[in-house]
Amino acid sequence: MQSATEIKRQSLKGFEKFKFSTTLWWKKFGTPTLFLAPFLILMIIFIVMPVLISMYLSLTNFNMIQPAKWMGIANYRVLLTDDDIFLIALKNTFIFAGITGPLTYIMTFLAAWVIDQLKFRNAFALAFYAPSITNAIAMSVVWMMLFSSDRYGYINYALFHFGVITEPVLWTKDPAYILWVVIIIQVWMSMGSGFLVVLAGLRNLPPALFEAGSIDGIKNRFQELWYLIIPNVMPQLLFSAIMTIVSSLSVFDVPTQVAGMPSPNYSAHTIIAHLYDYAFIRFQMGYASAIAVFLFLLSFTLSRISFKVFAPRD
Repeated sequence: MQSATEIKRQSLKGFEKFKFSTTLWWKKFGTPTLFLAPFLILMIIFIVMPVLISMYLSLTNFNMIQPAKWMGIANYRVLLTDDDIFLIALKNTFIFAGITGPLTYIMTFLAAWVIDQLKFRNAFALAFYAPSITNAIAMSVVWMMLFSSDRYGYINYALFHFGVITEPVLWTKDPAYILWVVIIIQVWMSMGSGFLVVLAGLRNLPPALFEAGSIDGIKNRFQELWYLIIPNVMPQLLFSAIMTIVSSLSVFDVPTQVAGMPSPNYSAHTIIAHLYDYAFIRFQMGYASAIAVFLFLLSFTLSRISFKVFAPRD
């Protein structure tokens, strides 16, 4: 049996060891922790906690008036098996993201590459970036002048003028055309942020890289693009890919402004529009949270795939 004095001595020794390790940790990580604390606190309050609350609410029946009632995975079962409108929205979102995502990504990179070689590249970069900082609703109004469904819309007027059509095409009312109109508008508006990041990456490439490439046998611009530029702007391409995925999956303003809410035959109905319907029109917050969690998991999965594809390799 240990005496009380030995137990006390061991306790004091353990305390001194803990105090030493704490002091050592504080000397090493204390200052960085203090600098990160404001960001971490705000991130926990405004990002982590809302996500966790949404995950909890997705397992309940909550209408903002009565207390939340636990339902387990019932919302997810209804969402994936019984909600036909959600399945339409899911299909539309995948079609939309499958076209606008790769198209925007490729056009963003090629535009940055071409503009970086022009004489007045700052002016061209500003003109190319400007649409992305413009309100989506305002730009949709401008595009509606082109796709107006009467004979005075610019596209219909041109088609009438050249004898292509004999009656106006209902660009924003016919389900066969609505989604394609939204895709055209969204591609034009979503190339700004990724373009700016890729352009910055191109401008930071050292001239010595291209000199070394010419010595090693790089003969033209396309070989330079494939062997020198793309491998050295992978971080910018990763950021652009993630931004493209998120913007493609979260489209809402353009479809609702162009085709209404809901659109004819739900032809431009997206996951975000479905979420908005249940959250702010029907006030079924539990079901809306299930939609939000599903979209979060989908975006996270696609972002992880992008990390695997575009992450720098040693």
